[in-house]
Amino acid sequence: MNTMMNALVKTEKAPGLTLTQVPVPTCGDDEVLIKIRKTAICGTDVHIYNWDDWSKRVIAPPIAVGHEYVGEVAAFGKNVTGLRLGQRVSGEGHIVCHQCRACRNGQIERCPNAKGVGVNRPGAFAEYLCIPAYNVMPVDESIPEEIVSFFDAYGNATHTVLECDVVGEDVLITGAGPIGIMAAAICRYAGARNVIITDLNDYRLDLAKKMGATAAVNVTRENLDEVARAHGVTDGFDVGLEMSGSIKAFNQMLKALRNGAHVAMLGLMNEEAIDWNDVILKCITLKGIYGRKMDTWHKMPAMIQGGLDLAPLITHRYNFREFEKGFEAMNSGLSGKVVLDWTE
Repeated sequence: MNTMMNALVKTEKAPGLTLTQVPVPTCGDDEVLIKIRKTAICGTDVHIYNWDDWSKRVIAPPIAVGHEYVGEVAAFGKNVTGLRLGQRVSGEGHIVCHQCRACRNGQIERCPNAKGVGVNRPGAFAEYLCIPAYNVMPVDESIPEEIVSFFDAYGNATHTVLECDVVGEDVLITGAGPIGIMAAAICRYAGARNVIITDLNDYRLDLAKKMGATAAVNVTRENLDEVARAHGVTDGFDVGLEMSGSIKAFNQMLKALRNGAHVAMLGLMNEEAIDWNDVILKCITLKGIYGRKMDTWHKMPAMIQGGLDLAPLITHRYNFREFEKGFEAMNSGLSGKVVLDWTE
């Protein structure tokens, strides 16, 4: 094995990434070295690429980025068991402390000390990635590699949807980014009656309809209440899934919910002007979502094997050396998931 590898690195405090050579990581006793085959570009990666305010606060260059990937086991430390060389794997991207109250209660998604792959430690936009064996997730080879490459984001959608009972319910999703679109597909798969999604982007709203949304509403020219009534939603939505990070969209959701509705919130918001009176007077339950539960990793492949089809969400494919084209597609808004191939 070579001692150096290709990686996409945030080399300086400025927009863009650099394809450069960095050392291949070395496994510790409890770690696994993964040879990366495919990666997917996440919205977080776009924030880092664009060097926005969040990135300026969180990212410390130089660092290899990326956290959505599929690969194979290339090596592992002496304490690692249950894995074999060449085995197909992905991995949980939050490296937790295992010592805090949340971790000891089996709620690692709540660990306040979590470090993110590709954010706080070297990432997966590289030929090799090293992570703790606990975070390595074997994935059946019957599932297409490209789909596995974005299991991290698929896990966000799965965790968010399954925090609410959507069976036989009317669901409103705000935000038709890739995770919101996957959430729509999961809701339909899980038995929701109606899944209505809102956004400003016609390209992604059309993609959401292809993925199973009952209706996709561009709020700049369509009336959400009228669309809801046309689909038999007369008392308000039972479940809200907030994926947009937009206060305006969230406040519209609050007004569209029935009394006693449940809301799971994944989108991060900068403003604070929430209409709390709607929350109080409608007795709405809000649940914040961060990352994935470990059980999510078992449900994700099972749903795909049971017929959930995420393939239409992949709209662009590039070799990793063409990464600029991939980020251009993501920044345009005219894309679903963008997959980078690291095999040569």
